[in-house]
Amino acid sequence: MTILAENITVEQLRDEVAALAGRCLCDPVTELFGPLLEAQERVFSRLENDPEPDHVRELYLLAALVSGMLAKAHHDLDREHQAMSLARMAYVCADNIGHPGLRAWSRGLQSLLAYSGGRPQEAAAFADCGSGIAAEQTGSVASWLACAQARALARLGHAEAARLALVRADDLREHHTHDDLDALGGIFLFAPARHHHYAADAYACLPDQRERAVHEATRSIALYAASPPEQRSFGDEAGARCVLALVRVRDGDVAAARDTLGPVLRLDLPRRTAEVMAGVARVADALRDSRFADVPEARALREQIEWFAQRPASALSS
Repeated sequence: MTILAENITVEQLRDEVAALAGRCLCDPVTELFGPLLEAQERVFSRLENDPEPDHVRELYLLAALVSGMLAKAHHDLDREHQAMSLARMAYVCADNIGHPGLRAWSRGLQSLLAYSGGRPQEAAAFADCGSGIAAEQTGSVASWLACAQARALARLGHAEAARLALVRADDLREHHTHDDLDALGGIFLFAPARHHHYAADAYACLPDQRERAVHEATRSIALYAASPPEQRSFGDEAGARCVLALVRVRDGDVAAARDTLGPVLRLDLPRRTAEVMAGVARVADALRDSRFADVPEARALREQIEWFAQRPASALSS
């Protein structure tokens, strides 16, 4: 039986949104989409109809949070227009209550969407905007935005600017203290394992930084392997593996790349998100280099990737 929004307390809505924040980190999008839509409907219904002034700030906060999570779910299903619209909605709701941390987080989300969509210039601009908002924030969102800016700048070839952003990200990580978003956890906490993934991605694009990229990716994978299931982001773990495999291919070690990428290529269909598919595609592009034309291992890995790419998570919603 459907529970009407007016029969749910604000405290119950808060608990529901908090539980979804954790689930968004490790559950497949197919299991999340329905609950996220229901939560969005309940929160916005209460926001429109709740006469209690004391509830307005809390409801706008919940609206921003659930809009951000739903944006990420649409992104996982490769629905970029809907994802960016919801990310903007998250920003507006956060702005309505003057929540700089959540405003900054929303810009970080927009940066992620642009970066995964192959628009690093736009990703860098969103991350820069978010960093300005987060200048006085102590939570992990500040280091997330610096890392997001670093990898976008590195992809654009701005090596020195990317390096400086990585240094700033490390400094912010070292001195950060938990804020309300970190306390919420899930996708709202920029955990160390994810930090290492982003750093690896940036270093992989910088000249003469192969060893650092390998170190950062390996560290990310190890931290995820040691994490409890509820904190293990399959998307970012896959991303770190894709970066490491990319570096191995560039080094000419196709066998190591195959072993690194193996767990990614075994992900079930609901976990083959747009971000995962973009990471795997970068490895496939590197394998198309002419030096691998007559290498059987390279051809076999390309075929595995091509087979994997035929069935993304977005196929489930078509």
